[in-house]
Amino acid sequence: MRLRKVPNLVYSDGKGNIYDVPEIEMAGRTGVDFVKIDVTDLIELPEGSQLFELPGRRPVGFDRKTGRKIVFKDGIAVAAFLAPAYTQFFLSAYERDKDSVPILPLFAYTAVGWLDGKFYVPAVRIDPDKRQDCDQFNHDLIIKNVHKKLKKHSDNRLIRHLGENCALRYLCPAARNYFLGRWEAPIPTSPGCNANCVGCISYQPPENGVPSTQDRLTFIPTVDEILEVAVPHLEKAPNPVVSFGQGCEGEPLLVWEVIRDAIREIRKRTKRGVININTNGSKPEAIEELCKAGLDSIRVSMNSAIPEIYHRYYRPNNYSFDDVLESMKIARKFNCWVSINYFVLPGLTDWVEEYQALRKLIKETNISMIQWRNFNIDPDWYIEMVGVDGATKKLGVKNVMKLLKEGFPHLAYGYFNPPLKVMRKYLKD
Repeated sequence: MRLRKVPNLVYSDGKGNIYDVPEIEMAGRTGVDFVKIDVTDLIELPEGSQLFELPGRRPVGFDRKTGRKIVFKDGIAVAAFLAPAYTQFFLSAYERDKDSVPILPLFAYTAVGWLDGKFYVPAVRIDPDKRQDCDQFNHDLIIKNVHKKLKKHSDNRLIRHLGENCALRYLCPAARNYFLGRWEAPIPTSPGCNANCVGCISYQPPENGVPSTQDRLTFIPTVDEILEVAVPHLEKAPNPVVSFGQGCEGEPLLVWEVIRDAIREIRKRTKRGVININTNGSKPEAIEELCKAGLDSIRVSMNSAIPEIYHRYYRPNNYSFDDVLESMKIARKFNCWVSINYFVLPGLTDWVEEYQALRKLIKETNISMIQWRNFNIDPDWYIEMVGVDGATKKLGVKNVMKLLKEGFPHLAYGYFNPPLKVMRKYLKD
């Protein structure tokens, strides 16, 4: 049902309470600009989302009578951290009190407002897959299954890491699904990395003052340890996927020989399901070897399709954006499903130059899918570190999605690595 008006601006009192201001309508932020939000871009705050207070930042909205921008000085800005499967259209609108405010932790900060007893956000459900919906998890059963599996595989360091660290400590949805025997299971393998991403979620230099959201893996699992995770999951789970390359590790291509040997051994034991790797795509020669071994799918992460902006964020060691493109081309040559994990930051994702660069990338690489993932980073920090503010013409995230779909109808949109049945549907179409 269409909303009767744009929701009210909301703010925090600094004590855990959120209030709304009926005289001021919520605003959105795109790049460095504050914009009005159309009611057609709004949905109810998805279940499983969180609300964050943004210290040192004052909310921005628009006066309902005059339409003028207002900085609300009597409260602290609030943002929504959307549940998985949802993509944001606008950032939380705020102004910083001063330049020395603390950098925000590594989450995504979506605009949020209040109307008729409900919170609303400018977003879309980009993936219908329910695999990470919060109502799908029985935590008591997960705890039971972790202990049961650890008892059975007491010497397997990978299973212990997935259980004690990922599923129980960080409540990682992928690890929790592994212990529930379904869908996509994670296989972290690499403690090292060949990039120095500004917003790395598993390692942040102490001088940044930004905590990493999870600790990084400290060992390289053996092929046998990987097999004990992957083979039973692929054989028994519904819509099974196993994925190398996780948030709790570095770059899996640094241990590609181990992964290659594991893929070979997995495929000797079962042909079922999808073997995927989430990667920065830095080593084309490694991607080729993995494809030869039986890799089905790769997902390549990127903040931008513009090489200069990519390099400023990833700060790669001994590889370049050209290597990333070559990895995707090689994977497609072997008929692999190729996704990009595209970090969505409204105002930068949708500026004209970025859109044009992304179209060029799609044409050159013939990728299969875009996973529209909200960028987990303080937008001001990102703009300052990368040196771009998207101050040129913007198309809007929603419009970019529409234009790309019109230009490349074969492209799948989503949030997760798809199972085989989804791949076949798009390949058939």
